[in-house]
Amino acid sequence: MSGWGFAAWLMLGGSTVLLFIGMPVAFTFITINIVGAWLYMGGEPGLVQLARSSVSSVTAFSLTPIPLFVLMGEVLFHTGLALKVIEGVERLIRRLPGRLAVVAVVAGTVFSAISGSTIATTAMLGSLMLPVMLSRGYHPVLATGPIMAIGAVDMLIPPSALTVLLGSLSGISISKLLVGGVMPGVILSVAFVLWIVIRVRISPHLAPQDDSVQYTGWARWQPFFAYVLPTLSIFGIVVGALADGWATPTECAAIGAFATMVLAMAYRVLTWDALLKALKGTAGISGMILFIILGATTFAQILSFSGASSGLVQFITGQGLSTSMIVVGMMLILIFLGIFVDQVSMMMITLPIFMPIVQSLAIDPVWFGVLFLICMQLGLLLPPHGLLLMTMRGVAPPQVTMAHIFRAVVPYVVMSLLLLAAVFWFPPIATWLPGLIG
Repeated sequence: MSGWGFAAWLMLGGSTVLLFIGMPVAFTFITINIVGAWLYMGGEPGLVQLARSSVSSVTAFSLTPIPLFVLMGEVLFHTGLALKVIEGVERLIRRLPGRLAVVAVVAGTVFSAISGSTIATTAMLGSLMLPVMLSRGYHPVLATGPIMAIGAVDMLIPPSALTVLLGSLSGISISKLLVGGVMPGVILSVAFVLWIVIRVRISPHLAPQDDSVQYTGWARWQPFFAYVLPTLSIFGIVVGALADGWATPTECAAIGAFATMVLAMAYRVLTWDALLKALKGTAGISGMILFIILGATTFAQILSFSGASSGLVQFITGQGLSTSMIVVGMMLILIFLGIFVDQVSMMMITLPIFMPIVQSLAIDPVWFGVLFLICMQLGLLLPPHGLLLMTMRGVAPPQVTMAHIFRAVVPYVVMSLLLLAAVFWFPPIATWLPGLIG
C-alpha cells in the first residue's frame, strides 16, 4: 500500500471506528490527531505544532457568529417570546385539515428564522405542541412528523450555527452559504404544509375536526402584529444585511443578537434569570462546537501533510468519472454517514477530502455547500440514530413509541430527497439568492 493510502486508512478509518464504538466526537479526533502528528509531523515537534494549530483554529474571527446565533434562540426560548410567536401563528391559521400540525410547521419556520439551534426548535415545539395535539385526538404519527421535520429545516434557514461551521471548515463564503439555504428551506416548509393538508383529507381519522376557539377581527391579528412580525423583522435585518453585502456574517450575528435582546427588553421579559439561563445554554453549546472545531481543523491539516488528501483527490479524479457522477457519489456517502454519525462528524470526516475535489473540478462551492446542508438535514431525520428522532423521543409522552416516530418521519425524508434532487438538477434554487450578494 502507498504511503498516502496507509495514512488515509489510519486517519479516516481510525476516526470512523472510534466514532462507531461511541467515543465522543471531539475526543475521537484529538486522539487520531495526536497519533497522526507523531507519525507524520516528526514526533515531538509535530505535537508542538498540533498544539499551536489547535489554538489558532478556535481563535478565528470567522467563528464569532456561532455563539451569537445560538444566543438568539436561547433568549427567545427562555424569555417565553417563542411561545408568543406560536400563539400568534395559531390564531392566524383558520380551520384547515390537520390545523395544529400546520401551525407547528409555520411556527417552526418562523422560529428557525431567529434561532441558531436545530435541537432547540424540535425540543421546544415537541414539549409545547405535541401534548396539545395528542390531547385533541391527533394520531402520534401525524403529530410528531411535522415537528421533527421542521426542526431539520432550521439548519437551512439562517441564522444557523451549523451553516457557519460548514462555511468555516470548508472555506465556502459563510454569507453566501447562509443566504443559499433560504429558498430550499422555504420550499421544504411549503411542501410539508401541503403534505399535511393532503394526508388529512385522504385519512381524516388522523386529525379530528378542530373545535378550538376561532378568533376574528383584531383579536385574530393582534398577536401577529405584536409578536410574530417584530420577531420576523430580526430575520429580515440579518438576511437583508447579508444579501446586500453591507455587513459581514459576524456583524449580522451581532446585530441579530442585539435586536433579540432589545425586543425581549421591550416586552419586559428579559429578566436576570432568563438572561443567565440563555447565557449558560449559549456557553455550553458554543463550547462544544468550538472544541469539535479544534479537532476538525488539525485533522484536515494532518491529512494534507501526510499526503492522504492529495493522493485521494488524484485517485478519484483520475477514474474518468463525470463531475455529476462524482457529486452524486459524495452525496450518497453523506446520506450513508447520516444514518450512523452526527452532522459535525460528517463534516470532519468528509470535508478534508471533498473540498479539494470540489476545487479541482471547479464545482460551484455555494451550490455544493447547499447540497451538503440538505444531506446533513437528512441525517437529522434518518433512522435509527437521527438526532431529532432522539430529541423527539426525549420530549414525547410515553404513549408515543419509537415505531410511531420512525413511521412519522418517512414522508419528510422522501420530500427532503426530492429537494436534494431538485437542487442538483436546477442549481439556481441554491445559487440565485447568493448571487445577489454584493
